[in-house]
Amino acid sequence: MPDLHDLELLIRSKVPLIIVESHEENRVSSLVTRLGVSRGLPIFGWSITQGLRRIDIDFDLDLDESDKKPPTCDPELALRQVLNSAEAGIYLFCDLHPFLTNQPKVVRLLKEIALRHDKVRHTVILMSHALEAPPEIRRYTAHFSLSLPNDDQLYAIIREESRHWAKQNRGQRIQTDTATLKTIVKNLQGLTYADARKLIRKTIYDDGAITHNDISTINKEKFRLMALDGVLSLQYDTAKFSEVGGLSNLKDWLEQRRTIMTGTEEHESLDKPKGILLLGIQGGGKSLAAKAVAGVWGLPLLRLDFASLYNKYVGETERSLRDALQLAEQMSPCVLWMDEIEKGISPGDDDGGISKRLLGTLLTWMSEREKPVFMVATANDISKLPPELIRKGRFDEIFFVDLPDENTRKEIFTIHLNKRDINMENIDCDYLAAISEDYSGSEIEQVIVSALYNVASKKEDINTEHLTLALESTRPLAITMKENIDKLRSWAAERTVSAN
Repeated sequence: MPDLHDLELLIRSKVPLIIVESHEENRVSSLVTRLGVSRGLPIFGWSITQGLRRIDIDFDLDLDESDKKPPTCDPELALRQVLNSAEAGIYLFCDLHPFLTNQPKVVRLLKEIALRHDKVRHTVILMSHALEAPPEIRRYTAHFSLSLPNDDQLYAIIREESRHWAKQNRGQRIQTDTATLKTIVKNLQGLTYADARKLIRKTIYDDGAITHNDISTINKEKFRLMALDGVLSLQYDTAKFSEVGGLSNLKDWLEQRRTIMTGTEEHESLDKPKGILLLGIQGGGKSLAAKAVAGVWGLPLLRLDFASLYNKYVGETERSLRDALQLAEQMSPCVLWMDEIEKGISPGDDDGGISKRLLGTLLTWMSEREKPVFMVATANDISKLPPELIRKGRFDEIFFVDLPDENTRKEIFTIHLNKRDINMENIDCDYLAAISEDYSGSEIEQVIVSALYNVASKKEDINTEHLTLALESTRPLAITMKENIDKLRSWAAERTVSAN
C-alpha cells in the first residue's frame, strides 16, 4: 500500500512530529497500528476522553479494575509521559489542535520530544480535521496525506455495496448502465474512502439502482462534504440544451469534447479542454449556456462570485481566490463558471492593485492546473478584459453570443411558452419571430411574462395579439444601446467564433 510505504518513509527519515489532516480517524489508526507491528514498535493512542493507551494490543482483557491506571486525559500529563519514556514508540494524538493555541506547555513538550529524537526515537503523529503547527515546532514536522481512491478502487466499493444490497434483497441485481457508472465514478473522485462509500451506499439503498438522476444528488452531497460554500456556490439548476435556443456552433463544439471532459473515453493524443469565454450582449443567453455545459456533460457546476472575494486586508483577497480554485480542483471533474469576469479582474489603479494580483493568481492557475476543471467565463464588455487573459492558449475558444436570428427567436418563443404549459393553438410563433427582431432571449421571455399578466387580469386566454402588443410596448436593449452593441458586434466579427 502506498500510504503504508509513505508513512514508514517519514518515520525512517527520523521525522519526530507528523501532521495528518483527515476525517478518517479509524483508517489512520489502522494504518499506524499496522506500521508499528511491522516495525516492532509499541503503538499508543491519545484522545481527551480516553487518555494515553496502547492501541496495538487489547490490554483490557486480563486486567482487574484495581490494576487500571486513571486515563491521562490531560494533554500535558500525556506528553510528559511520552517525554519520560525510555522505550521508542509511535504515539497517535487525536484532536490535539485546540491545545496548540492556548497551552504553551503543550507546545514546549512537543518541541522537547522532537529535540530528544536522536536519543529516544519517539514519533508523535498529530491527527485532526485541520491542524497548523505553531512556529516553535514547525521545523520538526512533516505532513502526511492519505491517498484518495482511484477509479478501480471506486468501482470495487460499488461492487462491494451492490453485493451487500443483493444479499439483503434476495439476490436482486442493481439496475444501472455503463455510462452512468463511469460518470458517477468520475464525480466521486476527490472524496475519501469513507465518504465515497457512504454516498455509494446511500445511492444504492435508496431504490436499488444507480441512474443518471443520482448524479446531481451525489454532486450536492460531495459539495456539502467538502464544505465548499463561501466564494464558491454549487448551481443545482443546470440547464439542458433543450432550454437553450440557437447556439448551434457552441453546442457542436461542446459535443465534440464531451467524452474527453467527462472521462467516458480516453484519447492520449488529445489535451483536456481548458475552457471557453462567452462574449455577448446582455440577455443573449451566456449564463444559460454556461449552465447548459454542465447539464449536458453531467458535471457539477460551480459559480465563482468575485464580489465575495474582496477583503480589506492585504493579501486576503488573493488567498480567497487561491482557496476557491483549489476547492474547484477537489470537485473535479467540474465546470467552473465565472460570470461577468470583467467586473472582478478589469485593470485599474483605484483598488490598490488587487485586480492585478487577482489576475496574476488566475493566470497562474489557468496555466498550471492539472485537474479537469473546465472554465466558462462570461463577459459583456471585452474592452475591460486584459490582453493577457484573452490571448490564445488561455481559453480554447472565444465565442460571441449575438442576438438570436429569426429561427432561433421562434425556438425561444416555443421553449418559454411550452415551459408555462400554454396552449399553442392560438399563437403564431412564426409571426412573433418575424416581428421581434433585435430582441434577446431574456427580453422575449419577459414579453411572454408581461402578456400573461395582462391576460390574467382580463381573464382571457393568451393569443398572438396579446404577445404582439407586449412586443410593441417595449424597446429592446439593441435599440436603446444601439451604438454600444454595434461597436461590440464590429469588434467580435473578426476576433471571435460565432456561437450561433
